[in-house]
Amino acid sequence: MNMIKITLLAFFMAISIGATSSLAFAEEATNSKTYIDETISHVEKALAEAQKSDFNNAQVHIKAARASAENVTGHADVVKKANAFVIQAQMGAKKGDVEKTTADLTKALELYKTL
Repeated sequence: MNMIKITLLAFFMAISIGATSSLAFAEEATNSKTYIDETISHVEKALAEAQKSDFNNAQVHIKAARASAENVTGHADVVKKANAFVIQAQMGAKKGDVEKTTADLTKALELYKTL
């Protein structure tokens, strides 16, 4: 009788642990999508500000995009390339180069949208 109780207890614990881990994975995927959307939003706002030659506000959005991009999980190669374009855009914004900033932000935006 004790053997049956121990077996059932182990079985139910295994099922509950399996269910919990799959929920945690689903939650991580949802959070990553949220961070991707937030990053895209900041890149779009930075692009709009850079096109208006308002580099102060563009730099604020670029910094926010970089911060939210750090939390994006999965597709590490695409995220790395997109972050490199955002960094290049940030350097262009510091120099006041509208064309370089908008070009780099556009490339970053295209990469983030593929996620």
